Amino acid sequence: MKIDPTEVASRFSYHQPSTEDIRTKHELIRFECGVLAEVLLEHCPESRELSLALTKLDEVCMYANAAVARHQ
Repeated sequence: MKIDPTEVASRFSYHQPSTEDIRTKHELIRFECGVLAEVLLEHCPESRELSLALTKLDEVCMYANAAVARHQ
């Protein structure tokens, strides 16, 4: 699979939020992921699985915000 150089440039550059709407979307994603993290911490026993779930949730937050930032 060939990746376009502009795609590479986009992936590795800073995408400053251009509007208040974009900033609000980032905040909402982070907030909701934080809420889910709190639910997991409250209801799941300390374990490797909990650690992995939190790691994956961190990835969800990161990739969701990247989608908003890169495709605004």
